[in-house]
Amino acid sequence: MLDNVLSFTTFIPAVAAIILALFLRGEDAAAQRNAKWVALAATTLTFLVSLFILFDFDPSNTGFQFVEERDWLLGLKYKMGVDGISVLFVMLTTFIMPLTIAASWNVTDRVKEYMIAFLILETLMLGVFMALDLVLFYLFFEAGLIPMFLIIGIWGGKERIYASFKFFLYTFLGSVLMLVAMVAMFAEAGTTDIPALMTHQFGSESFSILGIHVVGGMQTLMFIAFFASFAVKMPMWPVHTWLPDAHVQAPTAGSVVLAAILLKMGGYGFLRFSLPMFPVGSEVMTPLVLWMSAIAIVYTSLVALAQEDMKKLIAYSSVAHMGYVTMGIFAANQQGIDGAIFQMLSHGFISGALFLCVGVIYDRMHTRDIDAYGGLVNRMPAYALIFMLFTMANVGLPGTSGFVGEFLTLVGIFQVNTWVAAVATSGVILSAAYALWLYRRVVMGDLIKESLRSITDMSGRERAIFAPLIVMTLLLGVYPALVTDIIGPSVEALITNYDTARAEAHAISQVAETSH
Repeated sequence: MLDNVLSFTTFIPAVAAIILALFLRGEDAAAQRNAKWVALAATTLTFLVSLFILFDFDPSNTGFQFVEERDWLLGLKYKMGVDGISVLFVMLTTFIMPLTIAASWNVTDRVKEYMIAFLILETLMLGVFMALDLVLFYLFFEAGLIPMFLIIGIWGGKERIYASFKFFLYTFLGSVLMLVAMVAMFAEAGTTDIPALMTHQFGSESFSILGIHVVGGMQTLMFIAFFASFAVKMPMWPVHTWLPDAHVQAPTAGSVVLAAILLKMGGYGFLRFSLPMFPVGSEVMTPLVLWMSAIAIVYTSLVALAQEDMKKLIAYSSVAHMGYVTMGIFAANQQGIDGAIFQMLSHGFISGALFLCVGVIYDRMHTRDIDAYGGLVNRMPAYALIFMLFTMANVGLPGTSGFVGEFLTLVGIFQVNTWVAAVATSGVILSAAYALWLYRRVVMGDLIKESLRSITDMSGRERAIFAPLIVMTLLLGVYPALVTDIIGPSVEALITNYDTARAEAHAISQVAETSH
C-alpha cells in the first residue's frame, strides 16, 4: 500500500462520496444517520492512512518522497509527492476533517449532499498539497472552489447566495491570471513538472512594457500573476473582503474548513511556486508584500475591534494572523519561513476551534450577536474554560502554539526590516484587545439575560471534538520541535536554492549590461 499511499489517502473521501451518491436513498432519520457515519468513517480512515505518510517520512531528505508518476492526459503526468513543507499540511487536512464531520451531527437539511460536498472537498484539498504537476495542481486548486461554493450557498445563512458568489468570483478571478502564467511557464520551460520548474531559471532581464519599466522581467510578471491568486486565497489586505462574508454565512463546519485549511493554500502556493520559481520577482516585490502584511495586521485588528458578530470578529482575526504568515515567508530566512509554516498549522487548530466555539452557542441560541450573550460562565463552565484556552492561544500566549508561530515570524522579519517588525508587533497588542474584549462580553459577568438562563453546557460529543484540538495547541506550544524538525531541512534547502538562484540571475544580468 505504501507504493500508492498518497493516491490512496487522497481518494478515500471521493470514493466514500460516490458510495453515498449511488447507494444511499431517502431523507429519513436513518438515512441521515447513515450518511453522517459513512462520512465520519471515511474521514477517520483517511487520517489513519495519512499517518503512514507521516511515520514513514524522512525529514533529512529534502526532496519529494512517496512520489507517484504515471501518464494521464494528452502527454500530461499524474504526479504526486510530499516534502517537508507539504507533508504537515496533508496531516492538518486529514486531522481537521473528521472533527468537522463530527461537528455537523446536528445538520438535518439535505444531509447526504452536505456530506458528499465535504468529502469531495477533502480529496481536492489533499490533491493541492500533493500535486507535483502544474496542471494537476491547478485542477485541484480550482475545483476546490465548487464544493465550498455549494456549502456556503446551500447550507449558509440569510445572505448565503451573495457570500458564495463573492467567494467564488474573488478567488476564481485571481486564479485566471495564474493560469495565464502557467501557460507562459510551459511555453518557456517545456514541462509542467513542478520539481523541474523549481530548478528552471526563468528570464529575469528587465524590460519596458507600455512605458513601464519592469524590474526582474518575466519573473516579476509571473510572480504578480501567481500572487494575485494566492493573495486572494490567503486572503491578504486589500483583497480580503470576501472572507468575513463567507465566514458569517457559512455553516459552522464550512467556517472551520475555510479557516483551518483553505486559507493555507495561499501560503503553501507562495512556498511551492513564488519563492523557488521566481526568486528575482520575489525579491523585487518583497518590500510591497511586507508592508501589505504589516498593514493587514494592524488594519484588520482594528476592524475586528468594531465587530458585533462573533464570526466576523474571528474572520478579521484570521486575516491579521495570515499577515504574519506572508511576512514570514517573504522574510526568506529560516526563522521567518519556519514561523510562517508553524503559524499556518497553529492557526488551523486555533481558528478552527474558535469557529467551533461560536457554533456551540449558535446551535443553542441561533444568534452570533455578541450583545445577545454575557455571563455564560455561570451556566457553561466547561465551555468557558475551552473558549478561554483558545482565546489565549489566539492572542499568542506563551505555552500555546499561537506564540511560537508569531515569535518566529517576528524574529525572521526583524532581520530583514525593523520598521515592518515594529508595526507588526503592535498587532500582538491589538489581538489581545479584540480577543479578550470578545471573551469578556460573551462569557464573563452576571447572567442577566433571561433567554440564557436555560442554556446547557457542552455535550460529550462537543467536548470530544475539542479534545484533539486542545492537545495539539498545547503540545505544539511546549514542544514546537515536532513541527520544526520536520520542516527545517526542507526550508533550509528552499532558502539555499532561493539565494543561489537570485545570485545567478544577478550575475547574468550584470554580464548582459556589461556586454551592452
